[in-house]
Amino acid sequence: MTYQYHDESIIKSLAEDTVFVFGSNMAGTHQGGAAKTAHLHFGAMKGVGRGWSGQSFAIPTMNEHLQQMPLSQIQHYIDDFKIYTQNHPKLKYFITSVGCGVAGYKVEEIAPMFKGISHNVIFPQSFRPFVERTLPKLTQKLLHSFINDHVIFSTDLDQAIQGLDLSDSEKSLATIILNTPMYPTDSNGRDREFEIQDILHNLHAKTQEFQPDTKGSMILGGAILALLELYHLNENDFIDVWNGKRTIAPPKAENHSKK
Repeated sequence: MTYQYHDESIIKSLAEDTVFVFGSNMAGTHQGGAAKTAHLHFGAMKGVGRGWSGQSFAIPTMNEHLQQMPLSQIQHYIDDFKIYTQNHPKLKYFITSVGCGVAGYKVEEIAPMFKGISHNVIFPQSFRPFVERTLPKLTQKLLHSFINDHVIFSTDLDQAIQGLDLSDSEKSLATIILNTPMYPTDSNGRDREFEIQDILHNLHAKTQEFQPDTKGSMILGGAILALLELYHLNENDFIDVWNGKRTIAPPKAENHSKK
């Protein structure tokens, strides 16, 4: 099934038929991240940590003591949300990166829980490979195709990606990586500059192709950081693929029922 996606930028308004879906705590404090946006702009009520409120829908990812919930419990609340979308098919649901901010989970841990949901949802772009199709294998050709100045700094990124000699799943990966905010801050507002500089210095020590300490290199380094996090890699893994020494299979979804 093909879904709609958004670019994960901060929004303050939606069409009247579209519900803002966010990760919450059971106390309903709504003090940070998407929960604060839900309270300020989409009618989420203080003290309501689960379900519909105003133009929003809360999916608990933390308990009433503001502690991280187990993934198995979050799955229960997401399953409830799936039923809600089926019972209210005339509405659309703008889903934020539930559980991937304050709650501290990774996209690959949360996104697969939404598989099989009804078509009337709009997912974060980063959820795409986990709800729609599997990630491709990383190869030297794939990395060299889109981790370069010609593509990353193109005036029309989508057109540049579509023009690459890649499969549909590889183009999808390139789109996800290059549209994932990392520099100067990521989609959760975190400063990742130190991490990016560290990656670039480590790569520069192994190959002269990655120059640190320029704005352009920081944007490129942010794309590499997004790739490393998505595939659970380190700089040595990246260099091995970049130099054609090996290919790397995509990560497998974890069994959340054991969490």
